Amino acid sequence: MGFEHATRASQGARSYQEDAAEVRADADRLMAVLADGMGGHAGGALASGLACKFFVHAFGTSSGEVGARLGEALDLANAAIAHETAENPSLSGMGCTLIGVAFGPDGVEWVSVGDSPLYLVRGGEIVLLNEDHSLAPEIDKLAAAGRISWEAAMADPRRHVLRSALTGTEIEMVDRSRRSLALQPGDVVVLASDGIHTISQTEIARLVSGAATPDAAADALLAAVEAAADAYQDNTTVVVVRVPPAPR
Repeated sequence: MGFEHATRASQGARSYQEDAAEVRADADRLMAVLADGMGGHAGGALASGLACKFFVHAFGTSSGEVGARLGEALDLANAAIAHETAENPSLSGMGCTLIGVAFGPDGVEWVSVGDSPLYLVRGGEIVLLNEDHSLAPEIDKLAAAGRISWEAAMADPRRHVLRSALTGTEIEMVDRSRRSLALQPGDVVVLASDGIHTISQTEIARLVSGAATPDAAADALLAAVEAAADAYQDNTTVVVVRVPPAPR
């Protein structure tokens, strides 16, 4: 099948970068992982970098069913953070979100922890594939039930509080694909850190659908985030993976 891909990152309004991402590809398979660090400049950057490094290595050196390999890679990435904090207690509390995605002839499978979104864009439509492990969905449920207003829900400062992350301890919540999701020619999968939430899913779909290449899509996404000019803009990293369109 072959996959085209591009990665872009921006610090936003921050003075440091806590996101990390890696992509490994061969003829018909591709592994992509993205992590968003937490714990300050040193801790967050170290956690996300360690998690990506160990995840990709663990997945690449394992064998068997893809879902099991993704789970093992996640556990080893978490163990790497545990080892680092044990060696250096001053880093206690560091951690990261993580999305690990395996692309192959059968489609795409993933594992994720945290609030970094994984999108599928197909035919101009966008779907969020993974669960959001922040408090945002719980707050939105209150608004949907009429217990608070939508204005209050969207302004709630707790929206970005994580319910699950890789911190070297037991992982509270893990989202896994139930089976391989078949992909079609022209499909685009986007891994992103939560800085992408500055723009809407509708805008993400429009920008990705209108881009001729993954490079163009990644550039357009970060340009739109920058154009929003959020004074508190978080780091934003995107990995854009596309199944080549069918020949005309």
